[in-house]
Amino acid sequence: MAEQRVLIYDRIDQNRRTTLILLGAFVLLLAGLSIAIGLVLGLPYPYAPLLIIPFLIFAIVSYYSSASIALGISGAREVGKEQEPELFRTVENLCIGAGLPMPRVYVIEDGSPNAFATGRDPEHAAIAVTRGLLQKLEPLEVEGVIAHELSHVGNYDIRVMTIVVVLVGLAALMADFLLRLTYFGAGRRPSNRGRSGGSAVAIVYAVALVAAILTPIAAQLIRFAVSRQREYLADASGALLTRHPEGLARALEKIAADPDPLEVANKATAHLYINNPLREHRSFLNNFFSTHPPIQERVRLLRAMS
Repeated sequence: MAEQRVLIYDRIDQNRRTTLILLGAFVLLLAGLSIAIGLVLGLPYPYAPLLIIPFLIFAIVSYYSSASIALGISGAREVGKEQEPELFRTVENLCIGAGLPMPRVYVIEDGSPNAFATGRDPEHAAIAVTRGLLQKLEPLEVEGVIAHELSHVGNYDIRVMTIVVVLVGLAALMADFLLRLTYFGAGRRPSNRGRSGGSAVAIVYAVALVAAILTPIAAQLIRFAVSRQREYLADASGALLTRHPEGLARALEKIAADPDPLEVANKATAHLYINNPLREHRSFLNNFFSTHPPIQERVRLLRAMS
């Protein structure tokens, strides 16, 4: 049976709509958690959401420093045309074709083939590839991977994922703060009982406790969903850029089959890479909570574009 052809622009529109919906749900989630914190502290409802302001300051600082942190903990070293002429030329040519400014280029001295893009926007973007990617893949396959990462830049996926990661961290911070408040009995103070009644305070306390437990889980699920949508979109956009979907398809197969572990990988940066570098624990549950869609499905869709 012939594989169903992919209507690429339909998939791009669908992925963008899904991402906007999920980010909207994320913001509502954080607003609800802020209100829960305010109610536990005994603040009247109109003022409770204002408690999110100090947390947002933390988020803004994290947003502007996230790229340098990701590159630093990945052991990435910035290179120029003199050090890596072929890699630099590939990135330059694809940037011209995509109408993008030249990002900073980094190499990670690791034998496992992989790559990622990071930054706030195309003007502040960076692309990092491992030494294993340059050594183990053919030029057309490397080009497919670079096109994928540049698509993350051009589609503003790097901004979306930076925001999502910051929001996940913010949700975890707020949930921890709320748990500490409830643990120390902030919602059960005598002043609160006298103002609202014991049963009402107990309900608020229970709702806040449930919110503190479930919010980080929901935040992670939203992060995983957004990340998977972004990978599909970058695959499709990268194939359009090179006009050679098979190059990226073969690259993904080789990257997934490579036995070398990525030594610098960790849970904080795993979602950035073109393929999940944390592959030591495979199970249905881990696949369900993965930040990356299955390689087989990605390859199938790429070949359906040919």
